[in-house]
Amino acid sequence: MSQDKTLSTAQMVAQLRDGMTLGIGGWGPRRKPMALIREILRSDLKDLTVVAYGGADVGMLCAAGKIRKLVFAFVSLDFIALEPYFRKARQQGELQVMEIDEGMLLLGLRAAAMRVPFLPTAAGLGTDVLRHNPEIKLIASPYADARDWVAMPALKLDAALIHVDRADSRGLCQIGGPDHYMDDLLVRAAARTYVTCDELLERDTLHSDPGQARQVFWEPNLTSAVAHVPGGAHPSSCAPLYGFDVAHFNTYNASAQRADGWQEYRLEYVDCSHQDYLDKVGGLKAIRQLPLPIF
Repeated sequence: MSQDKTLSTAQMVAQLRDGMTLGIGGWGPRRKPMALIREILRSDLKDLTVVAYGGADVGMLCAAGKIRKLVFAFVSLDFIALEPYFRKARQQGELQVMEIDEGMLLLGLRAAAMRVPFLPTAAGLGTDVLRHNPEIKLIASPYADARDWVAMPALKLDAALIHVDRADSRGLCQIGGPDHYMDDLLVRAAARTYVTCDELLERDTLHSDPGQARQVFWEPNLTSAVAHVPGGAHPSSCAPLYGFDVAHFNTYNASAQRADGWQEYRLEYVDCSHQDYLDKVGGLKAIRQLPLPIF
């Protein structure tokens, strides 16, 4: 019989440790595992290395002082070009960083997923990426081209944090939106993967329609645990179920302009149960009515 992998978000976070390297799925304000991020914010975890195409996940962890090092290509809310709390942490020199090209980040995850130490690429050649990241080396080609290539190192993860549309108790996950981003690479680069889902289905339900197989991007044995958290990506989107919450992000962004803004935001939206959070943002029905982004 298949193993039941269902846990609460609190039980998931209890398995994480200080100093871990965490990969966070999603992209900017899209399909971020925000319920898990809020659980981490309520925990004592610290000194984390975070690898992400970042959004408010990274910003909130920066605001709470949870991140020691950040590996990133961008940290943005899209319509708010630079995530406000990330901006503060970066400007105040609070983070160690590896800032790289989007494609280099992808290749670092792919190398870790492939269990190789690096992948060669032309991305980064002739740019300040190499000057600011001396740990990224060049490698001479062994072939006739006789060129030097960037050797993008593998970005190995202790754990990946992912939000999906649907999952079952054994860890089979589906992403129904138009883009699964790099979530499959994060999963394959990680020693463990913790997934939250909007819908938790009965076992074998996801097999009832063979056409849905294209929405599965990794094997269930790679999922360590699953938590049923409806609306768990809010205020980011989870297409096709809901879009990102522009009004909430505006409130969040405005909080960064006030001296006690983070403490106020945290008291209202972080230091509470997920059900209380849903009530404060208008309820699950209101979240499901948020329009999907068109870009």
